[in-house]
Amino acid sequence: MNRKKIKFSILLIFGCLFHISSIHAQERLSLELAVQTALENNYDIMLNKNEVEQAKNNVNRANAGMLPIITGNLSTNNTVSNTKQTLSSGVLQERNGAKNTNLVYGPVLNWQVFDGFQMFARYDRLKELENLGEANFKLAVQTTLADVINNYYDLVQQQQQIKALRGALEISRIRLRNSESRYTIGKAAKLEVLAASVDLNTDTTNLLRQIDQYRNTKIKLNELLARDINTDFSVSDTIIIGSSLLLTELQNSAAQLNPSLQSALINKRISEINLREVKANRYPGINLNTGYNFNRSTSELGFARNSVGRGLNYGLTASINIFNGHLQKRAEKNASLQIQNNQLQYEKLNQSITSQLSSLFQTYQTNLQLVKLERQNLEVARQNMDITLEKFRLGSVAPLEFREAQRNYIDANARYTNAQFEAKLAEVALMQLSGRLNLQ
Repeated sequence: MNRKKIKFSILLIFGCLFHISSIHAQERLSLELAVQTALENNYDIMLNKNEVEQAKNNVNRANAGMLPIITGNLSTNNTVSNTKQTLSSGVLQERNGAKNTNLVYGPVLNWQVFDGFQMFARYDRLKELENLGEANFKLAVQTTLADVINNYYDLVQQQQQIKALRGALEISRIRLRNSESRYTIGKAAKLEVLAASVDLNTDTTNLLRQIDQYRNTKIKLNELLARDINTDFSVSDTIIIGSSLLLTELQNSAAQLNPSLQSALINKRISEINLREVKANRYPGINLNTGYNFNRSTSELGFARNSVGRGLNYGLTASINIFNGHLQKRAEKNASLQIQNNQLQYEKLNQSITSQLSSLFQTYQTNLQLVKLERQNLEVARQNMDITLEKFRLGSVAPLEFREAQRNYIDANARYTNAQFEAKLAEVALMQLSGRLNLQ
């Protein structure tokens, strides 16, 4: 029964090895291609891009109310009535079912020529809304770019983990085979074979779980790229970490390029424009109107049986708010308070970004040191594993000591890859906050 379990474990091992070896036969997805695909297909980017186009379309003088409005109007009225009229001459006229019609049509122009400069404020607000849309689009691009890079390098570090677990699995196979041989010739107890079998199954389970996580991360990256989630691919085998970042440069760059800070500044400017719009209500509004009308009316009873007229009409309308229950004063005060709130929001966000940059930079430097340390630890663990494996083949190392060396190697590899990945995450976050994230 134990032999059947062992054979089953070996089949699982070969299945895992086949899966890993097939990775190398797949088309390799480079980070550059992943980013390019995301920029072209990602739904968040496409949605924000359309919103930017909408904001651009809205920036025109007509939308701000600067241009006149010309309409073509037509109205017709028809009546049927029973009429009885006594004329001034004393003549009585009476008609049942008398029909009267009136038709008026023609172009009409309305133009608000002055509204307290509100139209100019509206036009400025439309331009600022376009800038806000572009800032939000940049934020979406930076966020997507960070997500793609992070997921890509997550796959790289998981791939390294799988490689280490595969090596550990191969060592466990050698250990089991050696233990079985020793047990056959009577140099080892059954307990040693059972322990080797359990450790082999444990390593197989760890590898299968890591492969499952690797597949799930692939699905997530495919989702970010907005393509078929079952698309298979392989990634690079190295994590490239920049080591020349300076905190002062990052802080200066964030003040100029961070999309969230830019949005906060734009919102403040929009609130200032809103105050101008509110204050415009203190001024009079002047409207011009003109039109050219055609008029035709008919009446079956009365002095004029048929009337046709045409002509130009024009006029001017002016109005000013004299008193509205102090609503104007309240509106101006609220608009001023909104400016203060947006200023506070900007300062709060600026402080938060500065704090995040300082904290992340410290984490980034620490992880760079950990990468160097864990690289050395991994080399020591690898040498120890090689020496212990050779001694195990010669029978001069106890199984527990062998397993401990194997665990140390696996743990050292995991710590090294994790340190690389964490350093890369910190680097990407720093570049994203500074507003200059690009391919590293």
